[in-house]
Amino acid sequence: MPSSRSHGPVVLTVDIKELAAKAQALKKKGLKPREIAQELHLATDTVSHLLEYGAEGLPPSDVKIGWRSLGIFGSRIGAMAEILADVVVEEVEKAKKSVDVVLGVAINGIPFATMVADILEAELAVYRPHEEGEREGAFSSNYASVEGKNVVIIDDVLSTGATVRGAIADVKAAKGTPVLAVVIVNKSSSNEVDGVKLRSIIRARSIGGTILGGGPLKSYPYG
Repeated sequence: MPSSRSHGPVVLTVDIKELAAKAQALKKKGLKPREIAQELHLATDTVSHLLEYGAEGLPPSDVKIGWRSLGIFGSRIGAMAEILADVVVEEVEKAKKSVDVVLGVAINGIPFATMVADILEAELAVYRPHEEGEREGAFSSNYASVEGKNVVIIDDVLSTGATVRGAIADVKAAKGTPVLAVVIVNKSSSNEVDGVKLRSIIRARSIGGTILGGGPLKSYPYG
């Protein structure tokens, strides 16, 4: 990935052409926009723009998140799960609530939720978000039910909040009680989603301008 130098330190750049090419390649493999967004750690709106317009025009403001260095080793996922579990314990103790089920949002939230559930000695549920044209997501029947239980929702990145919002709605529809949502990176300014407390390990936000696009290389420096 190219680097550039300004008056400060060396920074990396995200190239729009590269992202557009990756999005198109994933589409050719049969992935839908939401699945592509999960793979590239972008908002679904950004992916839709890249698929429709490619590198032309400015996409919506977004922050490209990548945590592959974390994901390639189970030990590193486990270390992050320890932090996520510690945040869960902190919040539920403050709220004087218990955790019966840890729900992992497919696909990237599942490995973290699995280890968090083990640490908390809670049940594990798996949730597949709804796709375009579907009214609701689905809970895997191979894992725990959320009915009548206090549920903590785990995902990797929150962009618009639509995925977590859908999970909350579907947990309630299944007669469960969502008590907390925890993500690794929160790209929004939200501290709650539909009345459910939201916590993150890292908050990443655009402060003015557009994150993707805008410069001569159609990229934005990030450190």
